[in-house]
Order: sequence, then structure tokens, then C-alpha cells
Amino acid sequence: MKKVLAFDIDQTLNVAKTPITDDIADLLVKCLAHFEICPISGQKFDQFLIQIVDRLPHPTPELLSHLHLFVAQGTQYYRFNTTKNDWEQVYNYPLTDEQVAKITETIEKSARELGYWEEDKLQPGDEIIENRLSQVTFSALGQKAGTDAKYAWDPDCKKREAICARCRELAPEFEYEIGGTTSINAITPGMNKVFGMTHLLEELNVEKEDILYFGDMTQPGGNDYPVVQMGIDTITVRNHEDTAFCLRGILGIL
Repeated sequence: MKKVLAFDIDQTLNVAKTPITDDIADLLVKCLAHFEICPISGQKFDQFLIQIVDRLPHPTPELLSHLHLFVAQGTQYYRFNTTKNDWEQVYNYPLTDEQVAKITETIEKSARELGYWEEDKLQPGDEIIENRLSQVTFSALGQKAGTDAKYAWDPDCKKREAICARCRELAPEFEYEIGGTTSINAITPGMNKVFGMTHLLEELNVEKEDILYFGDMTQPGGNDYPVVQMGIDTITVRNHEDTAFCLRGILGIL
């Protein structure tokens, strides 16, 4: 029996950049009674709260103590402190200002050269490149774009593969991974989900064999692929409906 259920977020627990459904929220609460639950994603901490935590139906502090938030691919880790009744940051490995500037310049230059810099499609107040402290994220249409537009922009990942390839030519000292529907996460070498999952093992004092991971980008170049390479048991899903189907099966055998 596994001790930990770990999840990518976009396309695994939700529709890209939207709060989880009532069904997923209910299933996660039920799973929290039996497992340590570990979302790990390139998103910022506040998005973990908006998309997951705030959607859980009446979670107790005891249940929340079994929910572990591995932010920005696990380069930041938050856990619930039952004494303070609030979330606390356990660690954070931020990029330097110089690294953020270099990555930002590289991604913008690459996207512009290839014709994939679409600033005119941004919603007011939105941005294409976002500093997430321990990673820099390119979101082609911004965070506020509608899901239909996001799904249609790069369904076969070819645009982002081209941007990543050009970024590697311009700044090979960084790593570039495809995630979500329109995103690229740029990090320093090794600060991907291998880093996050390795820290998960240490923080929760578990072994690889204790973990079951769910993700939609498990192909080479996808941001879930490093987890596959680690040898962690992984279920590839197409969407949150696939994840819900699997979780019902898991709960059904307990």
C-alpha cells in the first residue's frame, strides 16, 4: 500500500489554471484520511491555495496536516502548522536577480524571434513572463486567458518545443521544461521535480516505493518526466476526470 499520493496540478487535478471541481475536492479530502497528499507544480503558493486548498470541503487542521504543497516544482515547500492554524514555509531556494533577468531576456527574445510573443492577447494586468522566485515561467497568453484559448494555442507542444530549443542555444546554463497548456518553466539545472520529489522523500521520511504520482506531462521534455526517470510509480492521465477515476478505484480498495 502506498503512503503518498503526489500530483501535478494543471490537467491532472484541474482544468488549466482553474479551481478543482467539487468531485476532485471531495476525493482529495477522502484521500487525506489515508495518505499524505502532495501536489507539486510550477505554480505559485497563492495558486495552490486558490485552486486546491480553498476548494476542500470543511477540512480540519488534522486533515490539512497531511496536505503538503510543493510549490514551483518543489523548490518551495509549505506545510500546515496545526498549532498556528496556518501554512508555514519550510524551505525556499530562490533564483538570484541576475538569473531572473537573464532567463526573462532569453525567453522573450526566443519567443519574439519565432513569432510566439503575443502580448496583444493579454488580459489587462496580466503578463507573459512571471518571476516565481525559484523559477521563471513563460505563459504564452498570460494567466488570465480562457481555457479554450489556452488549449488551442499549442496542443501538440510544438511551439513551446521550438522556444525551448532556442532558449537552450541562447542560455544553455538553464533548463527549460514544458508544462500546463501554454507554459514553459525555466530553472537552474537540477531544480526540477527531481529536486522537489527528493525533498518530498526527505521531509516525509518515505521511500520511492511509498509514492504514487499522477501527471499529464510524463513524456520526455514534459515537466512530469523527471519523476518517471526517478523510478517513482507514475500514472499518466489526460485530464482530471482520469485522476478522479483512479482515485475512486484506490479508495474503493481501502
